[in-house]
Amino acid sequence: MAKYILLSTLTPEGQRTLKEKPERIREVNKEIEAFGVKVLEQYAVLGPYDFVNVVEAPDNDAVFRMSVELGSRGTIKILSMPAVPIDKLIKSLK
Repeated sequence: MAKYILLSTLTPEGQRTLKEKPERIREVNKEIEAFGVKVLEQYAVLGPYDFVNVVEAPDNDAVFRMSVELGSRGTIKILSMPAVPIDKLIKSLK
């Protein structure tokens, strides 16, 4: 399974949902699992993004489907990036 970094920003609608029902975050994490994507770590952050998630997925397609589904709801925008372990990168460069 590959790891991915997800940087997400809430839309105004998403901010309202979070304020009214903070536990919605955990509910969405369960929905994410239906796409074969597992949330490994999750952080609320300050700055241009609201959340940073480290997830594990079988492939890019699973992450793409998950991102499209969540984004289509109008509550969040997600930037998805594959994460390559440094040791694997060094090995591939030799």
